[in-house]
Amino acid sequence: MDSVIFGVRNIMMKKLMLLWIILFSGISMSFAQDTLGVSHPYKPTPSFIDRLFYGGDISLNFGDVTYIYLAPTIGYKITPKFGVGLGPSYSYLNDKRYINNHYETNTYGGRVFAQYRVVEQAMLYSEYELVNAEVYNLLQTKLVRVNIGSLLVGGGYIAPIGANSNFTIMGLWNVTPSEYSFYENPIIRAGFNIGF
Repeated sequence: MDSVIFGVRNIMMKKLMLLWIILFSGISMSFAQDTLGVSHPYKPTPSFIDRLFYGGDISLNFGDVTYIYLAPTIGYKITPKFGVGLGPSYSYLNDKRYINNHYETNTYGGRVFAQYRVVEQAMLYSEYELVNAEVYNLLQTKLVRVNIGSLLVGGGYIAPIGANSNFTIMGLWNVTPSEYSFYENPIIRAGFNIGF
């Protein structure tokens, strides 16, 4: 009888040891993930809202040539250094310089972009913009609406202006120029970002 009790006790001890081994391996694997940055109880991963950033461009010119340009953007930080985003664009142009050929038009469209912070105050930037604009057609001798696409690439300088916002100035190049393109290379653009 003692040998049966000893055998059962031996089996129970082996099962208990196996259970402890499994439990401690699970704990040590969770600590290994923690050191790799997969999860951390004291540093929760940012929520979707916390990863959003905002910005855009505004241009105003008044006089013989009135030009108003509005292009707000919203972006999402995939990593702390890399973000993607999109936004609409609208412009109004009223050119009164020519007496016989007054030109007034509204242009609208949108853009998608990606930006990567190389260092704290410098970034790489690319953007594809598609706008619908009125252009003069020589064959039909009238204004017609066309879609104009532009792929812009370049980089910029980031100047912090607060805890969570910055001023950016970028030098961009249109790598897909066309006869109706609005951009002449190089393109200098300035704007603001909040949250990136």
